Amino acid sequence: MNPVFGDWDGSVADARRVQAQLAADVVLHDDVPEVPRWLGGFDVGFEDDGATTRAAAVLLDAGTLQPTAMEVVRLPTSMPYVPGLLSFRELPALVAALGRLPHVPDLAFVDGQGIAHPRRLGIAAHFGVVTGLPAVGVAKNVLCGQHEAPGALAGERTPLLHRGDHIGWVLRSKPRCNPLIVSPGHRVSMQGALDWVLRTLRGYRLPEPTRLADRLASRRG
Repeated sequence: MNPVFGDWDGSVADARRVQAQLAADVVLHDDVPEVPRWLGGFDVGFEDDGATTRAAAVLLDAGTLQPTAMEVVRLPTSMPYVPGLLSFRELPALVAALGRLPHVPDLAFVDGQGIAHPRRLGIAAHFGVVTGLPAVGVAKNVLCGQHEAPGALAGERTPLLHRGDHIGWVLRSKPRCNPLIVSPGHRVSMQGALDWVLRTLRGYRLPEPTRLADRLASRRG
């Protein structure tokens, strides 16, 4: 029994079964403290031509958005890239990085999809269900669904729709930049996910938690 993936047998077909099973456990209402103390940012990069997974975790003061701790975990990459199964490649290192932070975040921002996923379990949703933490997915590209382009001003957004479901937001976080895909991961509502990303923008394309984690995961900071 894998502590992260339960009874997954390691196959692609069974990974999809596990996704469907865990997607049923995703909670889509706000369950974040009214005044959170800590926010977490999480992202993954790769080293050694993909042989090593490099997971970054950043802990921020929720009031100031200043980082108070940064951790990196490196683990052997155990699964090749398969579209739609990113979490099975990256999640073990992310959970290990979370475990090194000095405090458990009240809300996690994960670089990747929340429920904006064909089976409604992107890496942010998977991370949230496995850890029990409220989580928001902040992705740079659309994985599935249709949308209209948001306006050119920062803060403008349009809904992302898939098979009749509202699965996320296409958010213009900064003028003259490609929009972000924002979706709830776990214990956060659709509106709550958007509000938290808007609340943590500081003039960059990415909100501060994932911006700092992205720098650390890709060795730019």
